[in-house]
Order: sequence, then C-alpha cells, then structure tokens
Amino acid sequence: MDYNFTYNFPAVRGIQANREYYVAMCPLKLIPKIFLFDEEEIPAEFRAQRLLNKHRIPEITRYILENPNDYVFSSITASVDGEMHFIPFDETTNKNIGKLVINMDARFLINDGQHRRAAIEEAISINPDLGNETISVVFFHDQGLKRSQQLFADLNKHAVNSTKSIGILYDWRDELSIITKEIIQSNDLLRTLTDMENSSLSKFSPKIFTLSAIYSTNKRLVNLKKGSTISEETKEFLKQFWITLTSSIQEWNLVLNKQITAHELRTNYLCSYGITLEAIGMIGYELYISNKKDWINILKKLGKIDWSRSNTSLWLHRAYNKNGRINKNQQSIKLTKNQIKLQLGLPLTEEEQQLEQEFLKKEFQKWR
Repeated sequence: MDYNFTYNFPAVRGIQANREYYVAMCPLKLIPKIFLFDEEEIPAEFRAQRLLNKHRIPEITRYILENPNDYVFSSITASVDGEMHFIPFDETTNKNIGKLVINMDARFLINDGQHRRAAIEEAISINPDLGNETISVVFFHDQGLKRSQQLFADLNKHAVNSTKSIGILYDWRDELSIITKEIIQSNDLLRTLTDMENSSLSKFSPKIFTLSAIYSTNKRLVNLKKGSTISEETKEFLKQFWITLTSSIQEWNLVLNKQITAHELRTNYLCSYGITLEAIGMIGYELYISNKKDWINILKKLGKIDWSRSNTSLWLHRAYNKNGRINKNQQSIKLTKNQIKLQLGLPLTEEEQQLEQEFLKKEFQKWR
C-alpha cells in the first residue's frame, strides 16, 4: 500500500464470527465523499442495498439542524473493497487500539446507514460547521456481493422497532408529547388506565388507552404538526378537555372503580378505541375554534351516548365491520365522527353531509 495516498482513522479492532472488523471515528464532512450508493439502475439482485427513500431525508436533516447540541446517530456500517490495514498503537498492551489505514482507491459500500449519510450531506451543505463533528463507522472487509447482501439482511432482520408509544414517552422535544404526558400524569383515570409503552393492547390488558392513542387525539384537538409550538391557552384547553371527557364517559369510570374489567369494556363498548377518541378529538377541535362558550356542556353529552357495540344502527360499518372488527382508517373515523355529532345534536358540514349521504346510499343498497 502507498501510505502517501490513504485514509487514516483512529480505530478499535474487534472480532465477530472469526472475522476482524474495525470501529472508527469519521468526520461528517468525509462521509459524503467516501461512501457511495449502489446505482439505481442496477437490478435489486445485483445490489447490496435497497434504493434510497428520498422522502426520509428531509426529516433526518431537520433533526440534525434543529438539534445541533444534542442530536445523536448510531454507527454507519460499511464494507471496504480494497486495501485496508490496522496498525496497533502498542503491540503488547493495546494491540486492538490503533489506526485504520485504507487505500484511497478502495471502494466503500454502506451496508446500514444510507439515509443517515444522505441527511448528513444535506445538513453540512446548510451548516458547514457540522463537518468537523464525527460519527462512528463499523468497517468490514468486503467479501463479495453475497456477503454484503447478507450483512444488510442480518442488520435489518434483527432490528426491533420501538412502539409509537415509546417514541412519544421518550420524546422531550415535541411539545405535544410533553403536554400529553403531563395530562396523563395529572388525571387519575388516565394515569391508571393508560399503557405508556405499547401501542396496542393485549386481549386481557388491564388498561383501556394507549399513550399513542391519547397523543393522536390531542393531535386532532389542536390540529398542529409534530414539533409545532403550542400556546398556553391551547395547553389549558387540552387539560380541561380531558378532565371533562374522563368525568363524562361513565363506562371508563366503571373500569376505574373495578365494576367492570378493561376486557369487558373493549368487548362490549366502543368508547375507548382509538377510532372513537380521534373522532371525538376532531369534534373537540371544531368546538374550540368556533369559540363556543358552552363547549364543555356539549362535551358532557358524550356520557349519554350509547357506546354499545351491539347498537348496530349507530356503529355498524362506521366503527366496525360485519365481523365486529374495528375499522381504523380515515373514512371510518369520519363516519364515526358524523354519528357522534348527530348524537350530540351538532350540525354536519357540507362535506360531512355528502359523506353521510354516500354512506347511507351504500347501506340501503346492501339491504335491498
């Protein structure tokens, strides 16, 4: 190797599956220059990576730029096709700590981290000062296409995605996440009956809500995008909304007081499902922006609605299908919202009336 034309990284050497690998610190400004993507025109079977999803890049870029003092990235994993040598600092006591030397003619292929690489490139173009910061890179010797493809498969096969609820629970940047957690902790019913970790409830879970469902309802209530600023007035509205709602829906309080189980509630009633909560959230937003002074009194009427799943005239083909399965899609949320508004004596908008007419026409045709 011609050591006059090499990349030199401080690195640590390790062993996995009887193969050497190296963990090095790489300046961000070097990432776009040395790491390449597979060409898009190459068929998938001849690539070692999936195609870049360009829609993901702006979000990651914003994350870096908006959090310059506390962003964090996991390591990039790459294969090196070319000459690569590890030089220990001390052959006796520190033989696995040293310098990784890679020939500039070597080809670098990202096995995991291509979207991070693209976002880093974009972020540096906007804020060049980021270029001197570093990211850890795990280097493997390239052993051909099949090995690189297997690296990608193994890295992604065993990755476990966190639940939406965990993402909200651990997010201290997003204001809506923060106020949602505050509301839950300050409300006895929500604190007792909300699963803060899972985004779906098991059949016999003692909880009736998930953190992600309450967050989604709040998102409907304030109609703001993630990361938006929430005024103190809006925060107070959210707190009062949940105080009113939890005191109005008696089925929830039956579970809190152990008069029925959470399983019995989910089996027999619709009032704790995400589709219902989001529909109520949409109605709450409309009441809030219309500046109705009696929105609290209107909301209290939710306690008089028959939430029974057996009430097919109200909920069939809106909230659930003929097999009893909950319909969690935008159309079903809107149809459930329509029915709740009708039960509250609220007028439907022109768009809602059109949706209702189309729904009733289809229902009539089913029974002909």
